[in-house]
Amino acid sequence: MPVTGGGGEEGAAGGAAGGGGGSAATGALRRTLSFRDLLVYGLLFIAPMAPVGIFGALQATSHGAVTLVYLVATVAMAFTAFSYAQMVRVAPRAGSVYTYARVGLGEGAGFVAGWMAMLDYLLIPAVAYLFSGIALHALVPSVHPWVWTALAVAVTTLLNLSGVRTAARAGFAVLAMEIVVLAVFVVSAVVELVVHGAPRGWAEPLTGEGGFSAGAVLAAVSVAVLSYLGFDAIASFAEEAGGGEGGRGPGGPDRVARAVLSCLVVAGVLFAVQTYLAALLMPVSAAELAARPAEQGAAFYATADSAVGRWLQDLVAVSKAVGAAFAALAGQAAAGRLLFAMARDRRLPGAMSKVDAGSGVPRRALLGAALVTLVAAVGAARRDDGLAQLSSIVNVGALTAFGLLHASVIGWFWIRGRRGRPPLGRSGELVGRSGELGGRGGGLVGRTGELGGRTGELGGGPPSVLRHAVVPLLGLAVVVAVVVEASATAQLVGGVWLVAGLVVLAVQHGGRARAGGMRG
Repeated sequence: MPVTGGGGEEGAAGGAAGGGGGSAATGALRRTLSFRDLLVYGLLFIAPMAPVGIFGALQATSHGAVTLVYLVATVAMAFTAFSYAQMVRVAPRAGSVYTYARVGLGEGAGFVAGWMAMLDYLLIPAVAYLFSGIALHALVPSVHPWVWTALAVAVTTLLNLSGVRTAARAGFAVLAMEIVVLAVFVVSAVVELVVHGAPRGWAEPLTGEGGFSAGAVLAAVSVAVLSYLGFDAIASFAEEAGGGEGGRGPGGPDRVARAVLSCLVVAGVLFAVQTYLAALLMPVSAAELAARPAEQGAAFYATADSAVGRWLQDLVAVSKAVGAAFAALAGQAAAGRLLFAMARDRRLPGAMSKVDAGSGVPRRALLGAALVTLVAAVGAARRDDGLAQLSSIVNVGALTAFGLLHASVIGWFWIRGRRGRPPLGRSGELVGRSGELGGRGGGLVGRTGELGGRTGELGGGPPSVLRHAVVPLLGLAVVVAVVVEASATAQLVGGVWLVAGLVVLAVQHGGRARAGGMRG
């Protein structure tokens, strides 16, 4: 059995699993999400047509091998997805990488992971809202982008506040629309290729134009992996994933793990298919595109226009406008769960740890996330260079958190778990704050006294060199490579945010030490 929330959380989760009302006192989230719901949240956050905006830049950078770029990027991100699947079974709680780092590395590392992930979860939705506002402004020029941006924030926030199931249903409808639009593009492109043939070689999207360049492909991969940011948000809904035994059994963590891996695979297939067809139909070569950087952002739309017609370009634009807003919806929901988890562990103001009795969602945490996102998105919308500035700083937070995730796998399975350390054992607590050792039966964790995994063994069984050492180390190497390739602005903002987090951590540690001394 996985490590679950201790004390009040585990008991509350039992009541929530049965579909009862949430309670502000217990901080219980309702276990109502199915595998489909989790997959929808992940794909919404990623967006099925995420490559559209950066297709031209990747095509130019990779010397025409854009599809190979996405295939390599999918494999690279698979290491991170696999590490998420390992840790969600160990600690199936809200908070995602924040929780996993606490379990695998300790309190301080957990706070740093949550702090860095917060930068990602708050700013990526802001970028998506801004993109939606800009796209809607292009369709209705009489309304300023910041108005559309604020409207998108308001609508999606209301959906998130109405309950996780309601938001999931709305998200499913939008995701279905995006898939339909993508299918229309695929069918139209295939028909064009069958009738008129390909303007370039069939293998060029995989081999490049004029010869293969490994350096060019790897440089493009460092950018392409950012298209996948968002699949990790699925793990933040671990306490709301239904499973066996009324939602409390191992089906919940397994369901989240399968959803994380499935989301990455589905996204990889969709990205490869659309970029392959678009690359074949490109009206200009990769070299020409590289020489005209101003045209790279609209390269996908230009391809749809020249190969099929203006109607397809407009259809894709509308789909991206609506889809971006709902990608932000999924991101805002994940941000709310992260703030909720950190507040519940007294790392953020406790008010955000409350769950609304009617909707079963962390209302205050969601509103806090929405407020920060609104300020960032609207502020950027009012600047001419707002999108460029905001886009340049959103990546380092997530990548740093991914690095700590991989370290957490190694830390738990090879060190902390093997030593029998109670996860997060602060002042005799297992995970929660009430001093109980976990669950309602007095066992160490959950209901049977297991410390983790599904076999009764500590940490889910003996560590595996491949799964718990090789894979996370490869994933860590990918993360480091991408951070090194990040823009100087992103590195600066990430560094400043990290330093601020370390200061907050030091202040909290000092405050707790003084409180402990006074009690002594």
